[in-house]
Amino acid sequence: MSEGKLVLMFIPSLVSVLLNRENAKGAALTENEVLEIRDKAIVVALPENQALVVVEQRGYQDIDPDHCWEQWQKARVDLIDKNQS
Repeated sequence: MSEGKLVLMFIPSLVSVLLNRENAKGAALTENEVLEIRDKAIVVALPENQALVVVEQRGYQDIDPDHCWEQWQKARVDLIDKNQS
């Protein structure tokens, strides 16, 4: 029985891994660091319906690994603002 298309998901989310690594570093991550973290992060393949459940449980859509540098630049501003409030 087929469960549909498989979707690659970072576990934990890529944005949370990047945020934790940046906080641990105490400074902004470089593009090379972001790409290296992405390349070494844990990824699982889930059926599309299960991936939607994960996104719903997280409460947010993770950043796109193909555009992670650009999306991380936008996400980190929002996340840093939330943490400083």
